[in-house]
Amino acid sequence: MSILDRDSPGFARPGRTETRSLPVEAINRPTGAGPVDISVYPGYLIVLEGTDGVGRSTQIALLREWLEFQGYGVLHTGLTRSRLAGDGLRKAKQGTILGQRTLDLFYATDFADRLETDILPALRAGFVVLTDRYVYSIIARSTVRGIDPHWLSDLYRFAPTAHGVFYLKADIPYLVPRVLARGGFDFWESGMDYRQEADLYTSFVPYQEALLRAFDDLAKAHGFEVLDANRGIGEIFADLRKGVLRILSESKESRP
Repeated sequence: MSILDRDSPGFARPGRTETRSLPVEAINRPTGAGPVDISVYPGYLIVLEGTDGVGRSTQIALLREWLEFQGYGVLHTGLTRSRLAGDGLRKAKQGTILGQRTLDLFYATDFADRLETDILPALRAGFVVLTDRYVYSIIARSTVRGIDPHWLSDLYRFAPTAHGVFYLKADIPYLVPRVLARGGFDFWESGMDYRQEADLYTSFVPYQEALLRAFDDLAKAHGFEVLDANRGIGEIFADLRKGVLRILSESKESRP
């Protein structure tokens, strides 16, 4: 595994914005045949997963500030942020007229574009890429809605294996007040597009319970590091920081 240290190409030193990219022959491009190999790159791909209301955005903001203070260049990305498909996907969800499989293909287009234009270039330049949700969120959401998980896994077979996936897991009694404090229940995060319940709350609880089960299955299958998100922000971040520091340190030690 490649590492990012103060002598490696692409390391962003404090006070400097200059980075150096790898030679063209070292660039791996998505082909769809299998996961893109990012082990040759000096950067890191770190994922935060979890249901709505667990505090992913807050933790990523804290993590980004800490990493940049340590001298790392950081790229923050997330679902529906691609220049090619992001706007169209958000507009499509507002209309709630697309079938689930069509939405899955839309999400896959969004991810593929961000991978090609944002994530891989940043990894080649030695950045730490922090992504707020990854393909696992899409798989979990769609599996709950009845889409074949094997089809979904095949759809995202080109997705690189992240250096670390941190699953922020909070129980429903903790999620509900957080969602209310943030502004209330969301149509999609309550599963109203397929559950057809009488109100958002009635739909939110069973939908999130099903989503938690799907995430638990993915965590076991892919070896997520599970963090207790029922705690305060500082406690969660302390564990998250330790986990990220371990990833960076292990990568350095593995360098020949």
